[in-house]
Amino acid sequence: MKRLFFLGSALVMVLAMTSCKSSESAYKKAYEKAQAQQTQPVVGTTQQQTPVQVTPVTPQQQTPVTTTDYSNVSVRTEAVTLVSGAGLKAFSVVVGSFGLQSNAQSLQSTLAQKGYAAQIVSAVVNGMTMYRVVATTHDTKDQAAQSRAALMGTYPDAWLLYKK
Repeated sequence: MKRLFFLGSALVMVLAMTSCKSSESAYKKAYEKAQAQQTQPVVGTTQQQTPVQVTPVTPQQQTPVTTTDYSNVSVRTEAVTLVSGAGLKAFSVVVGSFGLQSNAQSLQSTLAQKGYAAQIVSAVVNGMTMYRVVATTHDTKDQAAQSRAALMGTYPDAWLLYKK
């Protein structure tokens, strides 16, 4: 009984699948109809060719105005002591922070070779003395943020320090 049921349902499915198939002649008729519509000329229209004059566009030289808002740049405030260097202004760009002063001195010499007046400051953070390497120091936050943006390619972890 089950065997007959499965055979019957399989036969019904095969018939259903074959009866839904489109015939090739239906596609051929639709294709020929579309071709006939494309080749028929439209009555009442004439084509005239009129010469078009092209005037070249000369680009105007404009100097790009870039105004960047640095008001949302975060700044850390720390009480720092100068270890080596000329002295800090209000805002500084820190490119490295080390627990060992020798590591900070190594980065300071690398920056000096690149032309920066790098400085080392110390700060006590959570009971530990950290040596911060300052690449540049500025009077305003905007100047420091611009300098940090320039240094981000080489030092992606650079941050701004506000001296207490």
